[in-house]
Amino acid sequence: MSGPVPISTPVMDPRLAPPFPKAALPILQNTQLRKNVAHATDVIQAKRNRLVAEKKDWQELRTSASAIRAHVLANLATYLEQFETNCTAAGGVVHWASNAAEARRIIIDILREENATEVIKIKTMTSAEIQLNPALEAAGIAAIETDLAELILQLGHDEPSHIVVPALHVNRHQVREIFARQMGLPQLPNDPEALTAAARTYLRRKFLSVPTAISGANFLIAETGSVAIVESEGNGRMCLTLPRTLITLAGIEKVLPRFADLEVMLQVLARSATGERLNPYNSLWSGVVSGDGPQRFHVVLLDNGRSEILARKVERQTLQCIRCAACLNTCPVYRQTGGHAYGSPYAGPIGAILTPQLERMRHAQSLPYASSLCGACYEVCPVKINIPEVLIDLRAQVVDQERVDSARWTDPMYLGMKAANFAFASASRFRMAQWFGRLGLRFFTGKDGWIRKLPSLGSRWTLSRDLPALPDQTFRQWWAERESKPKTGADK
Repeated sequence: MSGPVPISTPVMDPRLAPPFPKAALPILQNTQLRKNVAHATDVIQAKRNRLVAEKKDWQELRTSASAIRAHVLANLATYLEQFETNCTAAGGVVHWASNAAEARRIIIDILREENATEVIKIKTMTSAEIQLNPALEAAGIAAIETDLAELILQLGHDEPSHIVVPALHVNRHQVREIFARQMGLPQLPNDPEALTAAARTYLRRKFLSVPTAISGANFLIAETGSVAIVESEGNGRMCLTLPRTLITLAGIEKVLPRFADLEVMLQVLARSATGERLNPYNSLWSGVVSGDGPQRFHVVLLDNGRSEILARKVERQTLQCIRCAACLNTCPVYRQTGGHAYGSPYAGPIGAILTPQLERMRHAQSLPYASSLCGACYEVCPVKINIPEVLIDLRAQVVDQERVDSARWTDPMYLGMKAANFAFASASRFRMAQWFGRLGLRFFTGKDGWIRKLPSLGSRWTLSRDLPALPDQTFRQWWAERESKPKTGADK
């Protein structure tokens, strides 16, 4: 790979992020970043495919995992109450947060009770969703990311671009530059072993000295009141065992009914996420045990729009997601843009349906269009979320909003669609539109017969794709000419 290239610092707040096409444009022009993303997704997908192929009952596992998640969503209130009862009985404290602001307030209040000035964190998507780190910084509390990829991004003042491999867009030359600058190691080599050793030394001091940790949750077990966390580096295990106080932030959809359900979920998660038969570290935490591990254990259950998603029949399946990122690794759009263009902690196909819904369709309305609808995401999803179906439904909602919100007679898109409707409603008008189209597009057609740049609204199409020129003869004209010729024996 070539040497370091500048790393962008995108806006990862859907309320402030630019529309997907605008955010994607500079990334499409960054050949090194695209090369990094393509290489990483190819490696992960190849590993995943090999491990899936060896499981002769893979489709049955997918069906079982999908059924478990669907059953949970159909009975979510029951299992959440059961989790709260059993977690509390085991010594934990359960908090309910209706939105991001309430979750931030609960966590900061707990940390102030602990007189915390620093906190170590296990990688957690929900903390990024609620913008926890900036809130902690504003409260005078330093958050230290302990996941290697998250540490790279934190030290490099960058943002995640992948659900499972957050620094997927960064190569080792860039990592070496970041570590050398931020850790004061100018002679640091760029080989993976040296970089890992530097990170381990940097983090070990934090593991041994910071008494408070924040985690997410891969699963919550209603039957036992347990939190399940899977990871590949051991940093999670350190955060779960050494601190005095542990705070877990989890979306309400993460609950599973029984401990036995992990047998299915861990099999499909590991293979789909990292191409492994089982994650190297699978930790289960059930309350408080005297003299062993954290002595104060809090769980913050986050709604933040999930109940509204749950109420909609088509969109409900979005909440079945187990954050494996298999859909990202197979998506042709994500492969070209990486995760930053999505303007959200949740990138790729699952982000394209989850983020707009979490924002109650007030922000990120361009994301449902960040898809070719090829269906590859549905084919690899271990819990069978029909992402294309949800994308189409969300697109319809966006169009309905635009019909209500737009000043129709000053909106070029609306006027264009009305003109198209007028032309397509009549065969004679359609033929006339074709004639004018061929005539007008000649001014933009190159000598090779391709259109590479159009004005006005057409520029949004040619910004990232080319068009063949309209043919001189339409199909109807060809057919009419064919039918007018005398029939030969071969034609009869």
